Amino acid sequence: MKRNLNLFSYSFRPGRSQHQAIDHMFKQVSFQKMHYIIDADLRNYFGSINHGFLREFLDKRVKDGVIRRMIDKWLKAGVMESGNISYPDEGTPQGSIVSPVLSNIYLHYVLDEWFSEQIQPLLKGKSFIVRFADDFILGFTDKSDAERVMEVLPKRFAKYELTLHPEKTKMIDLNSERGGSDRSFDFLGFTHYLSKSRKGNKVLMRKTSSKRLTRAIMKISSFIKLNRHMKLRDLIAAINIKLRGHYSYYGITFNSKGILLFFEQVKRSLIKWLNRRGGKPIWKWDRFVLLVNSWDPLVKPFIKHSYVSLQRS
Repeated sequence: MKRNLNLFSYSFRPGRSQHQAIDHMFKQVSFQKMHYIIDADLRNYFGSINHGFLREFLDKRVKDGVIRRMIDKWLKAGVMESGNISYPDEGTPQGSIVSPVLSNIYLHYVLDEWFSEQIQPLLKGKSFIVRFADDFILGFTDKSDAERVMEVLPKRFAKYELTLHPEKTKMIDLNSERGGSDRSFDFLGFTHYLSKSRKGNKVLMRKTSSKRLTRAIMKISSFIKLNRHMKLRDLIAAINIKLRGHYSYYGITFNSKGILLFFEQVKRSLIKWLNRRGGKPIWKWDRFVLLVNSWDPLVKPFIKHSYVSLQRS
């Protein structure tokens, strides 16, 4: 009997999201004790999809001639770079509305179906896979299972002309001693690591990844710098839109410190550039705090996604 592969694939599907993928992974690691993780990174995935293999996969499910001819036209569409048009014979067309769907179909057969139907029945312990687009995580209760899959995974992808990044693909033991390397991993913008809950149980916690946090801080700081000429009320209103957007994604259980750190950095950037509008600096910290807390308040951090399943810990 075939398993429902949709249970662990969350990309480009109605009603599915990154947060659901993270919650699924949380349950598997925390409650099923799958503490051996394969964190894999595909090199240039969207540009490496083999059209021949893709057509073979489509043959299995898509029989409508009109749809297939339309897909062929999308695949053959030229790509313009620096005024020059090229017609690549691999990869999915960048910016095309069908590109995410085709790339999802490719990994469905290359990874999802293979792991679920051929690999998992051969393993000694429990295992899971969770995937969003070309980002995926494999988890295991048994270390030897993880090592065996780690060995065969590059061969599986090579068969379909895909390449794992050798430096970014690694096996992680979440129980490694503090201070040791490879005891956490990044997935969907968060760094995930094992720690104890308030009840003393080991659960998978998360924080904003350092790369994403740095990028977000630099981006909003640049925005404030370029728009410091705006009326103060309008500038703060524009910043609040960006704050709400950040909290809507990163405001998730266990990441209170991450969004608070972002908020504090935004405040520091705002007072810095307000005092460089020209003339004498007029904003002392005490007065500035009144501004962002009472007069024209910045939106304070809030948790947008708090899952009932987490209450078990």
